[in-house]
Amino acid sequence: MHQAASLQFERVMDELVLWHAVPKDERSPAPAWWWGPAMAVVDAHEPMRQVWCCELGLGNGSSFAEGAHALLELFAEQTSQPWPDDFPRKAEIKQGEARELQPLPSDDSAFQP
Repeated sequence: MHQAASLQFERVMDELVLWHAVPKDERSPAPAWWWGPAMAVVDAHEPMRQVWCCELGLGNGSSFAEGAHALLELFAEQTSQPWPDDFPRKAEIKQGEARELQPLPSDDSAFQP
């Protein structure tokens, strides 16, 4: 397995531990940035660390591919993605506070005539 893929997967597993530490009803949805590292190891059949297997609810000696599938399952029924500042816990939004998406420079509507 490529070292960069391994390092990115390790980062995701560190974040997953933080995410699981938050009570389920206060936890944000699984973040979209986990998708790429999971896809990078989806064909890797090397065994994962035991602690990662436990964190993902897999048996000892499970492969990175099995871990990737377990991560991707977190997105299966999810209908939204968290804002970056809503991870790992949902941020409380006060009444009257609204989050607005700012136009990106590549968005034609960002450049008014």
